[in-house]
Amino acid sequence: MPSQDLTDQFIEFYKNFYREEVGTLAQHYPDDRRSLYISYDDLYRFDSDLAEDFRAKPDAMREYAEEGLRLYDLPADVSLYGAHVRVIDLPENIGISDIRVHDDHVGELISFRGVVRKATDVRPKITEAAFECQRCGTLTYIPQSDRDYQEPEMCQGCEQRGPFKLNVDQSEMIDSQKLRVQEPPKGDGTDETPQSIEVDLIDDLCGDVTAGDHVTVVGTLRAEQMDGGNKHLVDLYVDGLSITLSDEFDLQLRGGEEHQIRELIDNGEIFTALQDSLAPSIYGLEAEKLAILLQLFGGVQKETEEGETIRGNPHILLVGDPGVGLSRVLRSAARVSPRSTYSNGAETSRAGVTAAAARTGGQDGPWELKAGALPIADRGLAVIDNLDDLDDDVMGALTEPMEQQQITISKASIHESVDTRVGVLAASSPKYGRFDQYEPIGDQLDVDNQSLTLFDLVFTVTDNPNPETDERTADHVLDINQVGELREAGADPDPAESVDAPVDTQTIQKHIATARRLHPVLTDEAKDHITEFYVDLRSKGADEDAPVPVTARKLEALVRLSEASARIRLSETVESEDAERATEIVESCLKDIGIDPDTGQFDADVVETGSAESQRERIKNITSLIADIEKEYEEGAPVDEVLNRATEIGMDSQKAEVEIEKLRTKGKVYEPKQGHLRTSDYGTH
Repeated sequence: MPSQDLTDQFIEFYKNFYREEVGTLAQHYPDDRRSLYISYDDLYRFDSDLAEDFRAKPDAMREYAEEGLRLYDLPADVSLYGAHVRVIDLPENIGISDIRVHDDHVGELISFRGVVRKATDVRPKITEAAFECQRCGTLTYIPQSDRDYQEPEMCQGCEQRGPFKLNVDQSEMIDSQKLRVQEPPKGDGTDETPQSIEVDLIDDLCGDVTAGDHVTVVGTLRAEQMDGGNKHLVDLYVDGLSITLSDEFDLQLRGGEEHQIRELIDNGEIFTALQDSLAPSIYGLEAEKLAILLQLFGGVQKETEEGETIRGNPHILLVGDPGVGLSRVLRSAARVSPRSTYSNGAETSRAGVTAAAARTGGQDGPWELKAGALPIADRGLAVIDNLDDLDDDVMGALTEPMEQQQITISKASIHESVDTRVGVLAASSPKYGRFDQYEPIGDQLDVDNQSLTLFDLVFTVTDNPNPETDERTADHVLDINQVGELREAGADPDPAESVDAPVDTQTIQKHIATARRLHPVLTDEAKDHITEFYVDLRSKGADEDAPVPVTARKLEALVRLSEASARIRLSETVESEDAERATEIVESCLKDIGIDPDTGQFDADVVETGSAESQRERIKNITSLIADIEKEYEEGAPVDEVLNRATEIGMDSQKAEVEIEKLRTKGKVYEPKQGHLRTSDYGTH
């Protein structure tokens, strides 16, 4: 087809489908808008051959499309010279790992979804270089391709071979940016490293997305010879034509899936069914599974009049004995979340969890922002297994993304705030192998107390022998294995429903995506229940010597969990049953980790500071005893004498020994002679 005919076709297409959009572009060009976005579906409806030609020969067809835009009938004083035509909504998305040379995609228009792992800063790129001859001053203009830099062979004035110097002021430039887009991770820790591809952006596409964003890219696939010693290899990249934010939460319950969920809700079975569908191979852990479900659905993020963000995503920490199956629970949670990442604490750096800015391409290369696990999981679930194996600097870096739901990067030319609107689900092992219910949790974790307070819920999962429970666990595990054996043998297990998940993974994902569009509001009954629970719990610490049972931090956690419960029911309101569900979970956690082992009372400081009030009082008494006794003995206070007097004032001698050892470790006391103690401030009394 002659080029004029193609240009005329695009003009006709704009008149029929985009008359209003072209007019709006003309009004705002070039300061506010520089591109006309057209849907591939619209182009296909107008002329299927024209649309297919655009996919097969995007470079040529784009020229005709933009020429048609320039020739479009506009007021005489308006010109769209230099405006872009950008295509969106291609019917098929290619998986990044499926982009191959042998599939004849090179040179064609392709569409794929992924997450921006790296993004350089926006820098000017020369499109037409002006070279000034150093002999005669003549300017020679050389168009520059996307990847190659070309200089003139001969001066057009003196006809000499230079030398030439680039005249930047006379050269034409355009904004440019490079992205590294990778396949969205499944998040369960079982998949191979996601494949990625480089995307080149120019002009008004630059700066619209950042590291961590989930995007749909439409562009032309290119191939170029690699530099260095690998010239026989070819690298693939994409010239971006359009880039739009994409969302796994576009999923929607429909048809039979919606009927199944609605029926479970109406029958009051939705919570049990979802619990049984989360890590179905792991028996029990009902409270923990329910809490994780509430985390997956999440509460409502809010913003105060002062602009302060109140997060809606609960954070959960599971502390478990070896062999209780926490890793399987975490992987299952990651699988059912529409968006998730999985990290292992032992193999994770600060940049791998959060975000970092670094140069690319050597010392003079552009700066790039690299997203870690939390930004990639934005609006989803970030799973961190073996939290206790994280380095201290990595653990410290979690405070901002978990509490403020963003990461602030200010380095060189990069000044970005990257969203981390995630719920963090973490697991840790006790410091000494197994959990001791008689010791404060802060003493048993290699997690500092400040980080511990970031979690709304902390569960302890212990492996205690119990004949009745052990029998049920054995039956459950053996049934699952038997069904698996029958399936492998090609038989039909009966009854399969006894071990299968009541709700399949895809349906749960769609349920989560549907529910997270809701913004349930607290009813007066729900508010009253939460208030009553909080006030009643706080009243236990009203006596002067009583510990503070719980802080206001738990109020926000109760609201988040209540809203999540309403979302599971697909309700626009938070009812008293949702508030009751939330308070029961919080109370269960407090009984797990918020009780002073000595007094049996709720004590917020067990988690907040790592030591209960009774423990602090015991440390104070031991320190005073040593200070008093060391004055009586030239070589310091004998340990045996300290323990005897501790017993006299009603202190358990074993606990006194433990506290003395802690004081030694912290440098509060020392041994001038074996078996004798002095306080560190001896001589200043």
